[in-house]
Amino acid sequence: MWRLGMMMAAALLAFSTVAAEAADSALSSAANAAFLADYAKKPGVYRRSSGLLYRILQNGFGTRPTATDLVSVYYSGKLVNGHRFDATEPGFPAEFPVNGVIPGWTEALELMREGDHWELVIPANLGYGSRGQGDTIPPNQTLIFDVQLVKVSPPPPKDKDKDDSDAQQ
Repeated sequence: MWRLGMMMAAALLAFSTVAAEAADSALSSAANAAFLADYAKKPGVYRRSSGLLYRILQNGFGTRPTATDLVSVYYSGKLVNGHRFDATEPGFPAEFPVNGVIPGWTEALELMREGDHWELVIPANLGYGSRGQGDTIPPNQTLIFDVQLVKVSPPPPKDKDKDDSDAQQ
């Protein structure tokens, strides 16, 4: 019985190692580089000097945000292996300052207009880079986002009383 348990444990260990290697190869630096190269060749893809790639799915004609504006967006994000790591829910757009997100998002948002629907492909250096993002996004990953810019709002006014009290400290 003990031998059977040891054999099963060894088989499980071998299987988990193979599965981990398979998962790693799907997200390897070579897989990420190949995805970026293939995507850049697709019709309608724009490439910025920073490495940001995007494709316009629908043009909007509204306001273009600045770095300090607040934006409301619907989005979904996935890795090059197709694993979706984050998304908004229908009817509940995310709201955040343009300069409060990863550099690739900030760059893209400053190019977009209200009503735009774009697909973004963000290389690792414009995303989370070598640090990754917790257990959700491994280090050095290309990120693919489907983004709809719903609304641009000016930044909230600064609280003058708070600024004065901060200056006095």
